[in-house]
Amino acid sequence: MVRSQPSFRLRQNASQQPRKPAHKPTQPKAAKPPPSKNENSGGLVYPGGDTAFKALLSARFCAAIWSHVSDCDETYNYWEPMHYLVFGKGLQTWEYSPQYALRSYTYLMCHAAPAYIYHKLLQPNPLLMFYFIRCLLGLMCALSEVYFYKAVCREFGVHIGRMCLSFQIFAAGMFVSSTAFLPSSFAMYTFAAACAAWWQQRYPLAIFFTALGSVLGWPFAALLGLPIAYDMAIRRKLYVEFIAWAVLCGCVIILPMVIIDSFQYGRVTIAPFNILWYNVFGGAGPNLYGTEPFSFYLINGFVNFNFVWVLALLTPVAVVLGHFFLPLKNRSTLYLPYWLSVSPLFLWLVVFMVQPHKEERFLFPIYPMVCLCGAITVDIVQKLFFRVWNMVKSVPHGTHYLDVTMFIMISTIAVTGALNISRIFALYRNYHAPLDLLIELNRYPHEANVPERAIINVCMGKDWHRYPSSFFLPNKNWNVRFIRSEFKGLLPAPYSAGSNATYVVHEHFNDQNQEETSLYFNMSRCHFLLDLDLDRETEMEPNFAKMKDRWKVLKSFLFLNAEQSNRFFRAFYIPYFTDRYVQYGNFSLLQSTKLKIK
Repeated sequence: MVRSQPSFRLRQNASQQPRKPAHKPTQPKAAKPPPSKNENSGGLVYPGGDTAFKALLSARFCAAIWSHVSDCDETYNYWEPMHYLVFGKGLQTWEYSPQYALRSYTYLMCHAAPAYIYHKLLQPNPLLMFYFIRCLLGLMCALSEVYFYKAVCREFGVHIGRMCLSFQIFAAGMFVSSTAFLPSSFAMYTFAAACAAWWQQRYPLAIFFTALGSVLGWPFAALLGLPIAYDMAIRRKLYVEFIAWAVLCGCVIILPMVIIDSFQYGRVTIAPFNILWYNVFGGAGPNLYGTEPFSFYLINGFVNFNFVWVLALLTPVAVVLGHFFLPLKNRSTLYLPYWLSVSPLFLWLVVFMVQPHKEERFLFPIYPMVCLCGAITVDIVQKLFFRVWNMVKSVPHGTHYLDVTMFIMISTIAVTGALNISRIFALYRNYHAPLDLLIELNRYPHEANVPERAIINVCMGKDWHRYPSSFFLPNKNWNVRFIRSEFKGLLPAPYSAGSNATYVVHEHFNDQNQEETSLYFNMSRCHFLLDLDLDRETEMEPNFAKMKDRWKVLKSFLFLNAEQSNRFFRAFYIPYFTDRYVQYGNFSLLQSTKLKIK
């Protein structure tokens, strides 16, 4: 009978795995073989792989259910094309137009396949399919994270491992990124798995995960593989192995992509090359969609990780201090030097912080590394504190540094965890209204006995970028439409009807973000309208909720008025104080009083 492993294991050394002794003892005890690398942690209690997976999966399922869609790119470049692949209907952006072909249908199909099977087998409400896919994303994230956690315990020690796990579970950044349907989130999964394989000297697997994340997911994620390439080709002189596995993995992934994407676009297409060309080499570039100051990522990182972010940025300083002031046995890892293991984080930040166009999702791939670096810094601080404490007040011989410094770890996890929960609660409270409204709209046909075949138009104006996806509409006869507003950029358009919709070239698409007026819908034909009232009106953006003769309010939810709110209290929910310093507007679902549903 096979016993299951316990949820918690004990090891003999808290900070690092054992090394082979420099010389063999003269009289080894035959009855006690030397401990293996997986049985050593100094009596520390730490979560085993099964316990870590359950905790991570619980956190990711919470994100799948309660996290809002934070980026319109996620909606229109991923959820909408996938809705088309499953139901034959959805919105198309210029990036999916064959003359540009910046996005890969192969990536979409990997996610659409389980949704399509679920749809064919059970015929669920589309809204259930949305959350089904999100839960699958959460499962993939949890699997990559537990692999990452176990490798961290092996390479850096179980004390750093369990702190890293705590940061991952509670981090608001992980809450946002873990179930986002974005290539940058996919790159986060694969990079975490690549690091885990790398730290265990499984180089072929590390190369495969890096190739998967950068070719199938996001081409820029290849930057994160440079330290792995350096370790293989420069430090270990494994030139032939590196080139062979890189070519093999690249071909295995990119050849099916080229075949599938070329079939979908109706012409030979290499989507990763197209997006690199547009953003780096010869295209219009991303700056058309806005630029941000250098401080953007510094602020964004603090909001999503609070003091863990600060600790992560201080890791190089902590490692240098540890190198000079700690004994060798207390500043070593199992295989790689600290600087090489954490280099992907700082390489990524150096490259992306100097780019004028910045978005929160661009940092997603390095989020697990932020948690690791924060844990490394805390561990070094504990060791330095113990060393100073030992100099000031002599401690008994054999005392472990954790016996004196556990309060540092506990207080760090408690403070950062509380701030992360505060941030997550603020996100839900401030930005979840669009999803809540569309859930109400999804119920409407049953409550109002709307004919299933009725053609319904749901319109959005200035708030087009807050639309979560067509999966929230009751069925294929409900359409999302855009009306005129102060926004003057290029909006998505419905896919053409017919089986060849993906390779039809439309004149209304351009890569310069230039407004196309033919995409606007006549408001008189709107059955429903979603509109946010922030007590501001213009000729193009009136307060529709006040037009009682034209619209009636079916449901309203509070939504953050960022301009009228304190920056700190809108970012973190603090009971009592937040309500005093934060202002909200009404995000409303309106129904036309003049256009009847038939």
